Amino acid sequence: MPNSKNDQLIVLVEKMPAFPKSVQQVVELTSDINASAKDIVRVIECDPVMTVKILKALNSPFYGLPHKITSVQRAVVHIGLNTIKNIALGVAAMGMLNPHNKANFNTSGFLLHSLTTAAISKLLAERIGLSSAECGDCFVAGLLHDFGKVVFAEFMPDEFKLALEKSQEQQLPLHQTEREFIGLNHSQAGKMLAEKWELSTPLIDAIAYHHDLASSENILRDCVFAANQISKHMQFGNGGNPVIEAFPESIVTRFGSTLSDMCDALEDLESIKTEAQSFINL
Repeated sequence: MPNSKNDQLIVLVEKMPAFPKSVQQVVELTSDINASAKDIVRVIECDPVMTVKILKALNSPFYGLPHKITSVQRAVVHIGLNTIKNIALGVAAMGMLNPHNKANFNTSGFLLHSLTTAAISKLLAERIGLSSAECGDCFVAGLLHDFGKVVFAEFMPDEFKLALEKSQEQQLPLHQTEREFIGLNHSQAGKMLAEKWELSTPLIDAIAYHHDLASSENILRDCVFAANQISKHMQFGNGGNPVIEAFPESIVTRFGSTLSDMCDALEDLESIKTEAQSFINL
């Protein structure tokens, strides 16, 4: 068995399933400015399971499209490549969760928290005028920011269960109790997972530092941090961390608002929860 906690975590992350090859290719192609929509459609259509799941997600209330989409080609025209990438990642991520893990980690609550954080992160990115591609990346970063917890729940259930229990009982940040019982936190595990999935550097950094605002400036990370607190404040799902952090000065400066004021200013947050729930129930 590896000696250091870091080496041990590397072994555990390697045990996690990779995203389907089709999803990996979609992520790569959407990051390539020279790739054509035709190339991306071809990759998706060569995976019948992924095609069905994407079309089913697109036609759910989560996207609220006025007309039924019956092909990936039409989907690209109507909603764009970035949203297709988001759906592919979302569907793949959902397929990784084990609801019967020995840590008693509530995966349905976790998924609702992850999806609402993703949607709110994208909403915040739009509010501060980020590009369409950056807004899409904010969605993905929000969706995957806590997936290091999935590694712990699956492969270190005893230690993770103790971390979850102490976090809840003493109202301590989960990433703090994870360090106590595991030696590392879910952000570090998430970083390794994102690297395994070959996500872009800004996405990897947003996942790695979503609890560390002292690191270098990262707009994606700031959107995820704020969205994470908003989702917890609104009690959308449960990511296992009971502590809601007030917006520090850097986040207030970024968005021009405190946490409570931002929750008041954002409209239709409840609809985000409802739509996320419909996506989970696909």
